[in-house]
Amino acid sequence: MELSTKNIETLVLHAGIEPDPTTGAIMTPIFQTSTYVQAAPGDHKGYEYARTQNPTRDVLQKNLAALEGMKHGLCFSTGMGSIDACMKLLKPGDEVVATNDLYGGTYRIFTKIFQPYGINFKFVNMADLDAVKNAVNGNTKMVWVETPTNPLLRIIDIEAVATIGKSVGATIVVDNTFASPYLQLPGSLGADIVMHSATKYLNGHSDVVMGVLCTSSDTLRDQLAFIQNSCGATPGPMDCFLVLRGLKTLHIRMQRHCENGKVIAHWLKNHPKVGEVYWPGFESHTNHAVAKKQMNDFGGMISFTLKSDSVEAAMQFLKATQLFSLAESLGGVESLVGHPATMTHASIPKAEREANGLKDSLIRLSVGIEHIDDLVADLSKALDAVNLV
Repeated sequence: MELSTKNIETLVLHAGIEPDPTTGAIMTPIFQTSTYVQAAPGDHKGYEYARTQNPTRDVLQKNLAALEGMKHGLCFSTGMGSIDACMKLLKPGDEVVATNDLYGGTYRIFTKIFQPYGINFKFVNMADLDAVKNAVNGNTKMVWVETPTNPLLRIIDIEAVATIGKSVGATIVVDNTFASPYLQLPGSLGADIVMHSATKYLNGHSDVVMGVLCTSSDTLRDQLAFIQNSCGATPGPMDCFLVLRGLKTLHIRMQRHCENGKVIAHWLKNHPKVGEVYWPGFESHTNHAVAKKQMNDFGGMISFTLKSDSVEAAMQFLKATQLFSLAESLGGVESLVGHPATMTHASIPKAEREANGLKDSLIRLSVGIEHIDDLVADLSKALDAVNLV
């Protein structure tokens, strides 16, 4: 069904989705099969083997592409699988310019897996456009952007960075996990590839691990689809069904994440035991004006430091939360809390973490959709347990 609308509230429910032609089922069936019968060699109904194609996955990929306003979507078994596929577009001697504040798993795969194969990485503060201009050169084949960044919520001007990267012929990749297509459409700002950990906001229910790549380039789509099939990091049909299910409420969930996040960010900013609060909705936040320009709202991710910059103080806080569950990941309907220095970003050396502003007391919140009064009460109790001496 061809849809004329660009409204995400309608796209999440209808884009790429048709009732099952054999039964009329309104929900996309779970095609739990590994292979497909052929009438003769090469004479089939569009499906040969489930690593290559699966009808449930096809529907999800079409839906995700529509949400990002792009032509093609490709799903992978994990977010890291999608990053791995992007790196396999490169060859030894190629250079990637990446933001210096990014998910620890991304840093790890860049430096520990692909750097030994001869791909070079430069990590720069992309909030500083001059730093980006100075970093790119004729060897730069890819520019890797996270915005908002993980965990300091830095905002990068996608359009400006894309212009700089394309001046040297680089492919622009934007990790849109923290924003989701509800808040931000990097493809409309110059991104060639938009990446997601669908584990997070897209699925939204903490029960699936998956990665996504979207692009409007037929060439990139074909290259990535070849990698997807050849390397085999493809998701199963049940996971695809669950993400399709989760996407149907993306817009409603994101509204509440944003509403709750705003209240908590302002509450933390006024708390006497809290140091810095990182949330792009503050006018004082670096590149707040860029956030207003390229985002529809400011999201439900917040990071903050304690006035006692110690791991001990952070641990006191983490042990005292109840509704904010201590766990890896983010973007689920339930609130989560994490300690980047020892959890999501432990793979980054301490000196590099600190040089990029990631302090030992930094705490990251994924604000869920619970009642806001209960969430504030939980944070208040946890901060009462912190001894700043």
